[in-house]
Amino acid sequence: MKFKEFSEFIQKIEKTSSRLEITRILADLFKKLDPAEFQQAAYLLQGAIKPRYLTINFGMAERMVIRAIAAALNVKQDEFTKRFKKVGDIGTVIEEYKKSQISLIEKKLSVKQVFDRLTEIAKVSGEGSQDKKIQWLATLVNEVDSLSGRYLVRIPLGVLRLGFSDMTILDALSWMMTGDKSLRPKLQKAYHVRPDLGYIGKILKEKGLKEVLKIQPVIFTPIIMMRAERLSSGEEIIKQIGECMVEPKYDGFRLQIHKKRQEVRLYTRSLEDATFMYPDIVSGVRKEVKAKEVILEGEAIGYDIQTGSFLPFQETVQRKRKYGIDEKAKEIPLKLFTFELLYLNGKNYIDVPFTDRRKKLYSLIKSDTKIADATVFLASDELVSDPKKLELMFDDAVTHGLEGIVAKRLDGTYQPGARGWNWIKFKRSYSSKIEDTLDCLVMGYDYGKGKRAGFGIGAFLVGVYDEKEDKYFSIAKIGTGLKDEEWRQLRVNGEKLRVKNKPLAYDVDKLMDCDVWISPKIVVEIKADEITRSPVHTAGRKLKKSKSGNAMEVDVAGYALRFPRLLRFRDDKTPSEATSIKELHKMFKSQR
Repeated sequence: MKFKEFSEFIQKIEKTSSRLEITRILADLFKKLDPAEFQQAAYLLQGAIKPRYLTINFGMAERMVIRAIAAALNVKQDEFTKRFKKVGDIGTVIEEYKKSQISLIEKKLSVKQVFDRLTEIAKVSGEGSQDKKIQWLATLVNEVDSLSGRYLVRIPLGVLRLGFSDMTILDALSWMMTGDKSLRPKLQKAYHVRPDLGYIGKILKEKGLKEVLKIQPVIFTPIIMMRAERLSSGEEIIKQIGECMVEPKYDGFRLQIHKKRQEVRLYTRSLEDATFMYPDIVSGVRKEVKAKEVILEGEAIGYDIQTGSFLPFQETVQRKRKYGIDEKAKEIPLKLFTFELLYLNGKNYIDVPFTDRRKKLYSLIKSDTKIADATVFLASDELVSDPKKLELMFDDAVTHGLEGIVAKRLDGTYQPGARGWNWIKFKRSYSSKIEDTLDCLVMGYDYGKGKRAGFGIGAFLVGVYDEKEDKYFSIAKIGTGLKDEEWRQLRVNGEKLRVKNKPLAYDVDKLMDCDVWISPKIVVEIKADEITRSPVHTAGRKLKKSKSGNAMEVDVAGYALRFPRLLRFRDDKTPSEATSIKELHKMFKSQR
């Protein structure tokens, strides 16, 4: 496929507000791509050249890209920058200039050719690399048509943002095969094991659904981590899953550990490669985990060398940094408590019952080592069938500064990406009727007034997730409880994700519109006094036709938060890991 035709599909998507219509457009595009092209096109649609767990930095700031464009279009940088600031979109300005010029070197480049050239630009490094990047991008801009230039240049800047999620691409793959979304659950199951849309689509087109369903874990490809359901009493937990294994709920960084001989990589819940941040964990895994190839999960928490006790999350989080890593590692060493085995020496353990996974995990890690003498440990566990015993274990965990406990079904499998009853959280905040915490997505913000005018932000809108609809629904607008530094951090992070219009995945009442909308990325943990009802928030809201039949009116008011305040930014969570409407409904019922 020529990149020009590919760009025409992108233009259709950009002009479409209907999620279903976007799915159909993508399905039409996918039908026209051969398997190899699909892999490249899938990454480009995400504004990248690799799956999202492989971070590729083009190393091109806005100023560098403008230099390349100015050279390609033979215009002055100041003139282009002035026009760009007025229009607000660098791609649109390129399209305008190229339409007014006659190009003698324009070529009919294919998707593959553009993809390969962008890959070369991203990979070049060393002395003189900046000049090479500028020169190569300028040549590429020259060789594409005006519409292609519009979308091409957004990719190195990371601002393609077409407004659909990975799940929409899976829906479109299903639509390509069947004309509906019926294959989405099967494709999503494969995606949770191997979150690489390019690879999944390539296999689907090349070998069919049967081969997609055979997808297995692969070392150095993170598996989307399983999530737990939540209950607020020992009696409820035992009633739900019976006799179970109970583990402490540590309050640290959840990590997925991949080891192949002496190479170790660490991944966060959001699929970020965090290997460089935690050299002490990497060293410990190399020395202490007895396996050639293994995928483990565990929680890393800070350890106080002086007192021999574990540190609260507020101190552990200081280890999440890009600079001064070695010094901080000496000041706050981490201890890794492993609790899951997903893959070992060629064997997939995802579908193996929990008791068998745990038994095999015992053989990989020493269980009698003193805390001060090692880095990697087994999370402690105990078989429990008595609800009162489970309650006592919960109280003991809280007394020792832990979040709470996790109960695991003995015959339960590991369910990548799913929130199921094989794991149940009984966490400190959930034991209170009015102190539940929620993980919410920041959807947008309003400009500040008074003191906050300096921050550029005065209140921000948050929402929760509905997996069935693949949408985010508003639940609170928060304007208090943040420190000055947190307001500034939110403003800086939000500006990087700023988009012109409200993302398609957001369902927000007009009364809750924001001055600035941002694409789904920032997850925050919110504490509130109570979950209430409000007609202006859309989480759990139901509409009905008015008596006149010409409009919709509120039938059931949505959920809202009373006195919401920020606890912390959850960089370790993806937007789809935000609290679900289903969970919210349970929390609302339990507080009453």
